[in-house]
Amino acid sequence: MKLSVIIPVYNEVSTISELIKRVNLSEISIDKEIIIVDGNSTDGTIAVLKELEKTINLKIIYEENTKGKGLAVRKGFDAATGELIIIQDADLELNPNEYANLIKPIIDGKTSVVFGSRFMHPESEFMFKTYFANKITVLCMQLLFRNSVNDALTCYKVFDKRLLNRFNFRSDGFDLDVEITVKLLKEKIKIYESPVKYLPRSYKEGKKIHWKHGFKMLFAVFKYWLIQ
Repeated sequence: MKLSVIIPVYNEVSTISELIKRVNLSEISIDKEIIIVDGNSTDGTIAVLKELEKTINLKIIYEENTKGKGLAVRKGFDAATGELIIIQDADLELNPNEYANLIKPIIDGKTSVVFGSRFMHPESEFMFKTYFANKITVLCMQLLFRNSVNDALTCYKVFDKRLLNRFNFRSDGFDLDVEITVKLLKEKIKIYESPVKYLPRSYKEGKKIHWKHGFKMLFAVFKYWLIQ
């Protein structure tokens, strides 16, 4: 069994080397492959990746145009050869040392999908505006689908690849998180949640998602709720 770690990257020159190091050092009971999809970075990230792939076993997809995180993740899904798949942001807000706990429920046969919940961990920190936007989006999902998922927008989503193959995702942007969650809920698929510690970076440090994206996420909830 193998875990495919999908890392969408755009202008992360200050964090990508450390992130890949942490992914490599993360201890899990199965093999892993690292799949990086770079969205045509312009800050020197590509040069760093080309150096890293000389010494580290990486599978890198270099996009010619910047299309968005969602498309990058979907390309990673297509390239993955592992039985399990996890999404990993290129920043350092989440710790790859969480992988072992995240994949365990699937390996043990308890579920086919696990979300890493930032809100369940007592030491997680949040920026107020993004926290509020996230909570509103999650509340709408809970009301529409009568579920208890409390962190639908988390980066850490782990799947049995056979489950992913049942879906045709379309989102190119950050709203892929919403599309994935809504489609799972519509199919009555139980989402198992495991606590993960979250330490957000500031906008000065390169954070890309803003509170205004919350409105787009909210729109996406109703959009994918209505789409058959």
